Amino acid sequence: MSAESFTITAPDGQQVACFRWRADAPKAAVQIEHGAAEHAARYGRVAERLVGAGYEVFANDHRAHGRTADQFGTFGVARPGGWSAIVDDAHQLTRHIRDELPDAPIVLFGHSMGSFIAQQYVQQWGDGLAGLVLSGTAGGLDLDDATMAIITALGEGDGADEPSEVFAAMFGGFNEPFAGPDATGFEWLSRDADEVAAYVADPWCGFPLSNGYVADMLAGTAATWTPEAEANIPRDLPVYVMGGAQDPVGGENVQSVKDLVARYEAAGIGPITLKLYDGGRHEMLNETNRDEVETDLVAWLDATV
Repeated sequence: MSAESFTITAPDGQQVACFRWRADAPKAAVQIEHGAAEHAARYGRVAERLVGAGYEVFANDHRAHGRTADQFGTFGVARPGGWSAIVDDAHQLTRHIRDELPDAPIVLFGHSMGSFIAQQYVQQWGDGLAGLVLSGTAGGLDLDDATMAIITALGEGDGADEPSEVFAAMFGGFNEPFAGPDATGFEWLSRDADEVAAYVADPWCGFPLSNGYVADMLAGTAATWTPEAEANIPRDLPVYVMGGAQDPVGGENVQSVKDLVARYEAAGIGPITLKLYDGGRHEMLNETNRDEVETDLVAWLDATV
């Protein structure tokens, strides 16, 4: 099944590449927000599974990613205010979905950086959603004040469009527990060597993010993780948090994921379901047990919408 391609125009004039996988008489729509240094077409397999279960699927390539970046040659580079614009792009896609499927409930699915987008999204427009899925997520990043100061300074200086060495080092640290003699640097994504090889071979994956992009993203996520911001999430929003028990993005023992769930529960948000897969790494949709992961996701969707 191939996706239909279309574009939406953001308020600032940016053309955002989008995709649609159609279902017959869909019972709901699932909107996917992909992670950093990847693109929406990588979700084609899970989209087909969801379509088969009666869900229409939409996704977009973020600014500085995929076809959106390919139009302008701006891979990994975002302008000041880019993070807020990326979050708003997600809302623009939701508005498009509502125009196309006015009676369909919408579930927002965010993976990794896309889950951070989704967390901020529900603080502003969560009332319009039937559910939230956070994949490969975190409720904070383990960065000290000195590192953040360096990232901020680099993001605001003349080298804002240069590749972020700090972020590259962070990704490198993610891989240390999983690296073998023939390591690619991306073993932390999945136990499936073929999936890792496909990521490495994909020219739209694994590219560096600029200093400005990283600084803007980290400032945006830090603001998202405050009690004041999380208080804006609708209390009756169903949330499904899924991830690998060995996902380094979630921190040691994925404690950051558990902390996020605990904060949401303490705030009365939910119902919340947490599903951690033993041995799983960052991309559970590309893991060795991905069929199980997809089945669990569909089961949650069926029970929720």
